[in-house]
Order: sequence, then C-alpha cells, then structure tokens
Amino acid sequence: MSTVKSLTPPEAWDVLQKRTEAVLLDVRDPLEFSYVGHPRGAVNIPWKRAPDWKPDPDFVERVRQAVPNADTPLFVLCRSGQRSLEAAKVLASAGYSDVTNIEQGFEGPLDEHKHRSSVGGWRYHGLPWEQS
Repeated sequence: MSTVKSLTPPEAWDVLQKRTEAVLLDVRDPLEFSYVGHPRGAVNIPWKRAPDWKPDPDFVERVRQAVPNADTPLFVLCRSGQRSLEAAKVLASAGYSDVTNIEQGFEGPLDEHKHRSSVGGWRYHGLPWEQS
C-alpha cells in the first residue's frame, strides 16, 4: 500500500500546473460541488453523500472508471480535508500509487465565528474555481 502525501492548496496547485497528467478529484457531495463551487477542472466523485454521509461502496470502482491507470497522480479534495483524507487512504489501499490529500480542502477550517473560507482552503488562497 502506498502512503498518502499531503499538500496545502497552493502547493497542490503548483504541482498540478507541472504534472498535467494528474487528476484533481473532488470527493464532496454533488450539491456542495455545484452550489458551493469547485476547483476548475476537478472531477467530482463523491466519497460520501447526503443525507446519510456513509462511504459509497462503489467509490473505488467509480474512480477506476474515471482514472483507470493506478499510476496517475491523484489530488484529492473535500470541504476541509477530512473526507478527502479518508478517501485518499482508501484509494491508496486499492492500489493507486501516487495519492495526495489537499489539506484545508476547498473551504478550509472554521474560524472563530464558525465561518469557512476565511482562514484556509482552495478559495481562501485565491486559486481558480467556479460554480455550476
């Protein structure tokens, strides 16, 4: 089993610019992906879905359909970096050899007012993103 690497959003963006074969995998629920926004070019394959938030038993198979080569670098992102870390570990144990979790995720951790996107995350760092 390969180990999961970890990078901040700016570090991941820098690597993604150089490694054009890499896939940015957003594992949030499709509603989060569409309405909250997502990194440009991200592929959305949910690890967990509302309302029960249980891992999708078909997650690895869905990723294999989208990314059949297990040597393709995968950069995994969620809201804050926790779901993506779980999903990244599952992908590494399933044979993907180059898996990186994006710390802070898309929205980052909560600040003292319980707001996101104010102390970290993809959006906070001004990286390219869009809404559907």
